[in-house]
Order: sequence, then C-alpha cells, then structure tokens
Amino acid sequence: MAQIQPAVKKETARVTGITLTGCVIMFAAFFVLHKISPASVPFDMKVIISGLLGSGVAVANFFFMGLTIQKIVSGEDEEQARKDMKASYRFRTVTQLLWVVLAVALPFLNGAAGLIPLFFPSAGIKVLSMFGMINAKPNP
Repeated sequence: MAQIQPAVKKETARVTGITLTGCVIMFAAFFVLHKISPASVPFDMKVIISGLLGSGVAVANFFFMGLTIQKIVSGEDEEQARKDMKASYRFRTVTQLLWVVLAVALPFLNGAAGLIPLFFPSAGIKVLSMFGMINAKPNP
C-alpha cells in the first residue's frame, strides 16, 4: 500500500480530536473526583500516562481499521477481502486486549484511565452523528 488515502487521514484526524477531547474530559473528571475523595480516586502521572497511551491505542486501532478498509476497497477479490477484514479485526482485538492486560497489570499505569479512552472513538462518533455534526451513513 503506497499511500494513505485522504479519507483515512481525515477520519483518523477527526477520531484523534474526539479521543483527545474525551481524554481531557476524563482527566478533568479524575481531578474533580480526586478533590472530592483523594483516598479513592487518584490523580497523578499514572492517570495522565495511562490516558494518553490508551488514547494512542484507540486512535491506532481506528487508523489500522481505515487502512484495512482502504486495501479492501481497492482490491477485487471478495474472498481475500473477507480474509483481510477478519485478520485485521483479530489483530486489532488482540492489540486492545494486550493493552487492557498491560494497563491493569503494570504498576506504573492506572487501569481505569488506560481503558476508558478505548471507548472514546465510538462514543464520540455516535454523539457527533446524533447532533448532525457528521454523517455516519454512507452517501448513496
């Protein structure tokens, strides 16, 4: 695959913005909850690092999905397209699962702050679509 299509770049940039916005909101929530209950909710570098790494995993997952779709659309073999999509899905799922295990197991990370960003791309796209800010349906 020689070049990344403009649509993949555009949508990945949109998802990056959505994810970073969600991450900032999450940091604010951690901060407020930490002020209310410092013993129960941490707000430290573990939260920041985990949130940024989790956001990176979420955006990378979306980007690789876009690359797979780009490859499938440019191909002509339907059976190969099916295989490529399944392989991409497995790879992206295993990558996220590995991140979940690392975020929870490693002592220098905060599990919750690492996992929550994985939901930002999907949730953000749905919210923007509900308010008519993006068209989630393909054009006929």
